[in-house]
Amino acid sequence: MSYSAQHLKETAEIVAKLNPADCEKCVAELRAVREHGGRLFMLGVGGSAANASHAVNDFRKITGIETYAPTDNVSELTARTNDDGWASVFVDWLRTSRLSSKDCLFILSVGGGNLEKNVSPNLVAAMQLAKQVGAKIIGIIGKDGGYTAKVADACVIVPTVNPNNVTPHSEAFQAVIWHLFVSHPDLKVNQTKWESVTAKT
Repeated sequence: MSYSAQHLKETAEIVAKLNPADCEKCVAELRAVREHGGRLFMLGVGGSAANASHAVNDFRKITGIETYAPTDNVSELTARTNDDGWASVFVDWLRTSRLSSKDCLFILSVGGGNLEKNVSPNLVAAMQLAKQVGAKIIGIIGKDGGYTAKVADACVIVPTVNPNNVTPHSEAFQAVIWHLFVSHPDLKVNQTKWESVTAKT
């Protein structure tokens, strides 16, 4: 079997193993955030930070939820990293944004954060603050989900079908799943461009 065939086979296996009920629970939490006038904060590092930036656009434009990603401001991100350290970049940003009980953190992460292994401690600190102020936490994560799976109000865990491909599958399925969310009829309030063009022809 070629690598391409193997990768696509693994992708199909993941789709078959995803739990739709977990997706529905995340959608319900996101809808409640919008109904309560809360904000959505997308948190991710590495490839997940790029996904967070894309997701901000979709949640704002398609679902009408006020959404932000701290990693979109590279000047503030690098200043906080340089001056205060990597572990506190998100939690201090969220304090400045006055994170409240109406808001929600949306975690995009392969491992979900793990203090013992010093992996994504900035995500863990942000979630600890969310718990302190009563903000909701949802996530799309891989592996066993780490800290996110333990504390999230709702999350989707991307199943591991090949331990050697956890990162590419986890980050690819972040996009698949958040696109499911923004196109869900309980969240979608604005038509996407090509669908609206097709509907008129």
